[in-house]
Amino acid sequence: MKKALVQAKHALELGEVPIGCVIVCGGKVVGRGYNRRNTKKTTLAHAEITAIDQASRRLGDWRLEGCTMYVTLEPCQMCSGAIVQSRIDRVVIGAMNPKAGCAGSILDILHMKEFNHQVETTIGVCGEECSDILQVFFKDLRERNRAEKAAKRAQAEEDALRDLVTGPSDNKGAK
Repeated sequence: MKKALVQAKHALELGEVPIGCVIVCGGKVVGRGYNRRNTKKTTLAHAEITAIDQASRRLGDWRLEGCTMYVTLEPCQMCSGAIVQSRIDRVVIGAMNPKAGCAGSILDILHMKEFNHQVETTIGVCGEECSDILQVFFKDLRERNRAEKAAKRAQAEEDALRDLVTGPSDNKGAK
């Protein structure tokens, strides 16, 4: 999980939601990834999807049987589906995601008997550290958003005051 946290910190450095993932097979890391959804401008750039793609390429097979995934945040529905499809044996989850998690929180895709593969899960490994990095990120994001709103409000008030004193500054109709 420590290696997954290193991946999460890479996402944090990019200003992304800090989620990291590594896939281990035979005692070796065969795939790693971190969230880059905003950087890459695609919803597919989740840590788990990147790690699964890398592991599949490295191992030369879409089946990742015998592999364990370590991920800092409970996978969403897309990633949980990819985990089942890739036949990963086990997923170790740092922190649960009560708003979007699909490994037990809002859905439990990894254990659905209707699928031809179920995934063993372990929850809470380095849970506090995984939760902390997310909490700090979202606290900072809320503070930045508040500061941006305050700056926009101050600029709007300044513009309105200037317009009162000097008249509107737009040049509509001017050629």
